[in-house]
Amino acid sequence: MAQSPSKVVLEGQALTKVYRMGEVDVHALRGVDVRLYEGELMVLLGASGSGKSTLLNILGGLDVPSAGRVFYRDEELTDADEGALTEYRRDHVGFVFQFYNLIPSLTARENVGLVTEVAPDPMPPEEALALGGLAERMDHFPAQLSGGEQQRVAIARAVAKRPDVLMCDEPTGALDAQTGRLVLTVLERVNRELGTTTAVITHNAPIARMADRVVTLADGRIKTTVENAEKAAAESLSW
Repeated sequence: MAQSPSKVVLEGQALTKVYRMGEVDVHALRGVDVRLYEGELMVLLGASGSGKSTLLNILGGLDVPSAGRVFYRDEELTDADEGALTEYRRDHVGFVFQFYNLIPSLTARENVGLVTEVAPDPMPPEEALALGGLAERMDHFPAQLSGGEQQRVAIARAVAKRPDVLMCDEPTGALDAQTGRLVLTVLERVNRELGTTTAVITHNAPIARMADRVVTLADGRIKTTVENAEKAAAESLSW
């Protein structure tokens, strides 16, 4: 896909993250430079402990770097206070995690509705759920839904606030391959139909085939960055 500096949505410059564990310093990131471009679907690939979740959390405003700089469009987030980071997360970023974090006592529609109450320009919960193929399941509670359906509710919840960027951390990690493909198909549709810039973390190499660009991390560093000449459809993936 065509990329230009004007299309950069998120940028990390020389990002370093060090955690103090007792007497030991753990280096989660070691000087990472990364860009996320408008409208792209990027896969962050790497083994457990490679730094990919730390990188996504810093770009998404859930964590701050020990050193380096973070930019959202033309705005620097590096020294933003907690109020500014909260506003950034609320207005511009959607998150999908491995575990669905749905409220058991609320229906799918109500779980999504919680987000639309605080977003500045949300889509109706019904529209977000229909995008995930859940038009017939809106009034079911999480316990009445399969794991894949719960994850699609979680995606609908993230997408309903119309985020500029959708951050997905191992969204298929708790699912079997068949159900995982359904979830990835929803993410593919969100990226294609809504134009939502999407980053997907996975340790599962075949998933990288659906990306515009694949960034591979190892030991807190970017090992390779590859653009896919042809993207595979999510429904065609196997692992």
